[in-house]
Amino acid sequence: MGISFWQIAIVVVLVVLLFGRGKISSLMGDVAKGIKSFKKGMSSEEKDDKSDSDKDSNSQS
Repeated sequence: MGISFWQIAIVVVLVVLLFGRGKISSLMGDVAKGIKSFKKGMSSEEKDDKSDSDKDSNSQS
């Protein structure tokens, strides 16, 4: 028993009616900002890890 198109359409309509289009778009914007900051944090953490390992390898030489 799978989810049909009509069931998804009804859920989407109910969500839009409950929250309104403005709140949904601002919520999606907030989600996008959160994802961007998460990716930025992960990339800076990788850079920190690389610089730490470079310092360790230089001190051992």
